[in-house]
Amino acid sequence: MKQMHLVAFVVVLALIEYAILGLMVGQARQKYKVPAPATTGDPTFERYFRVHQNTMEQLVVFVPAMFIFATYIHMMGAAALGLVFVIARATYARGYISDPEKRAGGAIASFLVNAILLVGSLIGIVARAV
Repeated sequence: MKQMHLVAFVVVLALIEYAILGLMVGQARQKYKVPAPATTGDPTFERYFRVHQNTMEQLVVFVPAMFIFATYIHMMGAAALGLVFVIARATYARGYISDPEKRAGGAIASFLVNAILLVGSLIGIVARAV
C-alpha cells in the first residue's frame, strides 16, 4: 500500500504546480495592470491566465484518472505517468508564456498522459468486471 502514497504524492505535486500557476497569474495581473475580474488585456497576461485555466481543465481528468489507474492497473505506472504529467505541464507553461507557438510539446504530452490514464482505467475496470 506504500505505493499508493507515491501516487497521492504525485497528485499533490500536480496540485502544488497548479497553485503556483495561480500565484503567477496574480503577479501577472499586477505587472501587466489587468485588474480583477478582467481576464483579457495585455497578451502576456492572457497567456499566464490561459496556462492556469488549461491546467485546471487537465486536472479535472488527471486526478481521478490517476487514482483509478493506480487502483485497477498499476500504482507505480500511475505515479510514473503522473510525474510525466507534472513535467509536461511545466513545459507547456514555460513554452506558452514565452511564445504560444512553443506550447505544443507540453500540451501533447499532457493529453497523452491523460489519454493513457483514461483508457487504462477503463480497461482495468472492464477487465475486473468480467
